[in-house]
Amino acid sequence: MSLRTRALDDPFSIRHADTGLLSLALMDARNLTLRWLAVFEARGAQARTDGGASALWLVARAGWYQERWIARNLQRARGDRADLDAACLSSIEPGADGWFEAEDGLPDAEGLRAYLEQTMETTLDLLASTASADEDLHFYRAALLHEDRIGEALAERAAALQLRRQGDPPPPWATLPGRSDREPLLMPAARLRLGSEHGGFVPDAERWAEELAVPEFEIDAQPVNWARFAEFAEDGGYQRAELWSETGWAWAQRSARRAPRDVEQLRGGVLVQRGGELQRAGATQPVMHVSRHEAEAWCRWAGRRLPTEPEWELAALTARNRGFAWGDVFEWVAGSARPWAGYAPTAGALDRMPPAGTQGVLRGGSFMTPARQRHPKARRFLAPHADHAFAGFRSCAP
Repeated sequence: MSLRTRALDDPFSIRHADTGLLSLALMDARNLTLRWLAVFEARGAQARTDGGASALWLVARAGWYQERWIARNLQRARGDRADLDAACLSSIEPGADGWFEAEDGLPDAEGLRAYLEQTMETTLDLLASTASADEDLHFYRAALLHEDRIGEALAERAAALQLRRQGDPPPPWATLPGRSDREPLLMPAARLRLGSEHGGFVPDAERWAEELAVPEFEIDAQPVNWARFAEFAEDGGYQRAELWSETGWAWAQRSARRAPRDVEQLRGGVLVQRGGELQRAGATQPVMHVSRHEAEAWCRWAGRRLPTEPEWELAALTARNRGFAWGDVFEWVAGSARPWAGYAPTAGALDRMPPAGTQGVLRGGSFMTPARQRHPKARRFLAPHADHAFAGFRSCAP
């Protein structure tokens, strides 16, 4: 394996990627977008799911973001110092800026392919003559993160729509390996630089590092698996109001929830809808497609709690060689989305800070996250009731 190939999968290298590595990564991400477009086109499944964006909307967004913040951006060379509301050039596709207000004007799949090809060609031409400073490469690196996230979102849509034809190989979310149980880890008190330092590409949600003390804590070595979660459900976890927050219980009652999303059976073995058919989930596979409400209820039932962001980040950074496994599923953590010290939104930001108290936080990454984006500092924001993400959780001692 070449050094370039290894760097393509390394999250630390990719945040400091030069023009050569960025070219490879951008093409890799675009190829995945095109493969997903072919899957949805073949299944005729461009419709919205759960009120979210359609597959075509997401694919169009991949090309539009890249064009808007690279080819059309008059302040591209200013990087994260670019003005939030600066004027930009016109798109090569008339009406592109209005595509996302209503989907009626979106091109068909063939038109989107042509748009994606043109925008990528322009991006690579501009990148080839770009200087190597962080500010010069900022929007290229942001476009890469954006398109990698689009790939994950398309995988979520495919899972929700149960896309699979007879004779197709199992979808990737059906083959997630299990992990043998391990004892929880005792983490000694430590100091942590929570968030990311200056240098390279730093997403808005990670700006900027602040030092804090983390008291001693005990944390699961791996996410909660189906065997452990099934015990909660069999013990009446979904019928016991005292285990849920007030908003969580209202959500569970309103949605008549008795198991995580797509789960048809928990007692006597977990059966999950995958690819349009019932499949048995391995007992040691991590729980997936759970809301934060469900994660919190399980923790109360088990006499545990969700880890805080500092606890999760410290363990991810320092305890991997002790068996702290992450990256199979995104993981809910305690608390609501909040900015780190010194945060200010940047042009083209992917993670605008939501209003206080409205969004939960996911850490880590999932099996559908490209390896280059599984960074221990990465954060995602999602509503506490959301269960479409490839998300699970782990617990801490109270």
